[in-house]
Amino acid sequence: MDPRLLKTFSAVITHGSFSDAARELGYTQSAVSQQIASLEGELGVELVCRRPVGPTEAGARLMDHVASILLRINAARAEVQRVKGGTTGRLTVGTCPLAATAHALRIIGEVSRRAGAHELTVRTLPRQAVAEGVATGELDLGLVDGFALPDDPLRPPRVAGLRGVPVCREPVVVALPPHHPLAHRTDLRLADLIDARWIDAPGVSAPLADLSAVVRGGSPHLRVALRYDGHDVRTYTELLAGGQGLGLLPRFALAGRQDLVGIPLTQPELSHRVEALRVTGGPLVVDALVASLTEPAEPADTEIQPRS
Repeated sequence: MDPRLLKTFSAVITHGSFSDAARELGYTQSAVSQQIASLEGELGVELVCRRPVGPTEAGARLMDHVASILLRINAARAEVQRVKGGTTGRLTVGTCPLAATAHALRIIGEVSRRAGAHELTVRTLPRQAVAEGVATGELDLGLVDGFALPDDPLRPPRVAGLRGVPVCREPVVVALPPHHPLAHRTDLRLADLIDARWIDAPGVSAPLADLSAVVRGGSPHLRVALRYDGHDVRTYTELLAGGQGLGLLPRFALAGRQDLVGIPLTQPELSHRVEALRVTGGPLVVDALVASLTEPAEPADTEIQPRS
């Protein structure tokens, strides 16, 4: 199958419109229609319902595979270009906001200097974007985080072909201001907080909706009072300190803050985990990075490095 046809098909289904897909891809609407017809002719089955625009059953099955196919094609292209160009001296790391600890950032800088990388780039991105960037070769290494039960692995991203290496884990606390009625508690259960107001910040911490997938038997429904759509740790913690709602954070994220307290969450006993994402092969500096990141951090390295 021609990757260009798959990309066009994906755009049509995603937008639910031939004209919107044409606008995104820079084609005419007739060109988009012709490409869809070509793909259907090649596979011998109708893929797109025209009125209204949407996938047929066969189209829905194909759509399940399109994203991973295009990602792997881009990854192969990036790998070939890397071999063609040789060692560029560039290193690009993508990280989720709460995975960018001071320890991790220092290790990345030290290893890149020892490896002779003259251009180091660190990008703060959402979890899925980090995974896709590593898969396509846009990122040499990714750091992702999330919540998990103590003996469970981190839920893998929806991208095939990646290898996750555990880096560190930290207890999860309920973050709230000192004047909050629950601030005197020594521990909290999630079931005690059903009626509490929560801040959902999926770009910073794990989405609250994901807890049901992490907690065995499901988690209680949490009432979202405010949704923060940014990726800045400082903004999120300022909202928490201002009493806009509760939040779940790794314990280290509150180090040095006088305007927030962290009450241990004991039921369920969640851990905040950080993993390094990589593909097989790639620059040798990635091997050194992963090895250094998995070494125990010094006790002083517990502060979060806020990044926008």
